[in-house]
Amino acid sequence: MSLPSTKKTVLAFSRVSPEMIERLQQDFNVIAPNPKLGDINQQFNDALPHAHGLIGVGRKLGRQQLENAKQLEVVSSVSVGYDNYDVDYFNERGIMLTNTPDVLTESTADLAFALIMSSARRVAELDAWTKAGQWQASVPPALFGCDVHGKTLGIVGMGNIGAAVARRGHFGFNMPILYSGNSRKTALEQELAAQYRSLDQLLAEADFVCLVVPLSDKTKHLIGQRELALMKPSAILVNISRGPVVDEPALIQALQNATIRGAGLDVYEKEPLAQSPLFQLKNAVTLPHIGSATHETREAMANRALANLRSALLGERPQDLVNPQVWTA
Repeated sequence: MSLPSTKKTVLAFSRVSPEMIERLQQDFNVIAPNPKLGDINQQFNDALPHAHGLIGVGRKLGRQQLENAKQLEVVSSVSVGYDNYDVDYFNERGIMLTNTPDVLTESTADLAFALIMSSARRVAELDAWTKAGQWQASVPPALFGCDVHGKTLGIVGMGNIGAAVARRGHFGFNMPILYSGNSRKTALEQELAAQYRSLDQLLAEADFVCLVVPLSDKTKHLIGQRELALMKPSAILVNISRGPVVDEPALIQALQNATIRGAGLDVYEKEPLAQSPLFQLKNAVTLPHIGSATHETREAMANRALANLRSALLGERPQDLVNPQVWTA
């Protein structure tokens, strides 16, 4: 592969828009693997030795994948979460890692509330029931949902997204707010009349439990059989964080046994999720990881990722540097 030597090279490791490629080409050589040209993974691996920067989302990157990327300076992820990346290896190599926080906060919080509402009012189940021609008389009590307004909302992880979900609950639905996390949020306690609880206390008290924690060794299977048993039988679990935060087989069992009322899920232990017992459960709402999937938010994320990549490769400190210890001015 022959490339001009006057510009650094950027390799896309997921689909990027023609507009982004055009903008990148103003400053860099750009390689975007194309399925029409053969195996995507092979194209990616062939281009790695030439790459100074990578941009994209959804691919695991660590020692094994990047061994031949000898010129790599930065990975710009079009995401907030960075659990796909081996940060320790990046630090060892001095590779910068950037992400796109903040810009998807409100869209993801909107989705959390969509899952709360649809789980409580059995939206997906009754939509299918209606389309199947079952609506021939008044809806029977067996298909009634539950109210959201005035119920207790528990936020596990009161970061920016968690706070945005809490604001929707407090101001929009008059919901008492409980939260758990690594630290107290006194300003939010004042703004939202939020009350701090241990995780166990929150699970026992909340009518809706919304998971908004990053995935780490500490949070993997944070919610398992023991934790689900602490929840009210009338409670609903919503997960917009990462799939492995929940022990999925334990959740399936809890839903099957009516240990909890229901679940609203946007993330799963294995993605994409092609087959699962979850699909057979009427008390599970299952969405395909669409927390940030609006036109406006995805464009904002792409712009942020591009700005981070550009800064890093042109010698400026990126705005959203996950591992600042590797930065050298």
